[in-house]
Amino acid sequence: MKNLSFAKFVGFTFFFIFALKLQAQDMELPYHQIPDHAETYSAGNIVSRMIDGLGYRYYWATEGLTEKDLQYKPSEDGRSLMETMEHIYTMSNNIVLAPDAKPYERPKIPLNYSYEELRELTLKNLQMASNKVLGKSSEDMENFKVIFKQGDQQSEFLYWNMINGMLSDCIYHTGQIVLMRRTSGNPQNPNVNVFLGKTRE
Repeated sequence: MKNLSFAKFVGFTFFFIFALKLQAQDMELPYHQIPDHAETYSAGNIVSRMIDGLGYRYYWATEGLTEKDLQYKPSEDGRSLMETMEHIYTMSNNIVLAPDAKPYERPKIPLNYSYEELRELTLKNLQMASNKVLGKSSEDMENFKVIFKQGDQQSEFLYWNMINGMLSDCIYHTGQIVLMRRTSGNPQNPNVNVFLGKTRE
């Protein structure tokens, strides 16, 4: 009996430490809460704030997902939640490259990231993109370009297309994740406040 109790104690201790480790890793990711706003409403600062708003929404939409959530899809031919995360990640690459006018080339082999990797890479892309546009003037932003590359073919677009394209699309798909996880029985933390950009603990 003593050995059994000790084994239970060891098992509980291991689980507790593992949970704390996961929580610590989660807290290290950007956008647990929205960063402080800039002092002025410059062009770059406004776009930076839009990206930060997306980052905060995405952080909490994808926090604590289960395997059941990730496999959920609203219809037979629709994207699963995991596939939606992959789609957002792909677009986050465009978002982070556009301020440097660098092309994004879609990988030739399918993505093979885990849920945790996808979430971290996407959040870090968004944070990097926000920092790149922060403080930029409208004149600076005229040099931003959305560039797609496929082999020798390259297409170039103004940054306007980023705002109504990938950036808006990522917000849209993040909302889909919130809906899908609710439908699969694991709703988003009800203490998330997207208006304030903070989550009540």
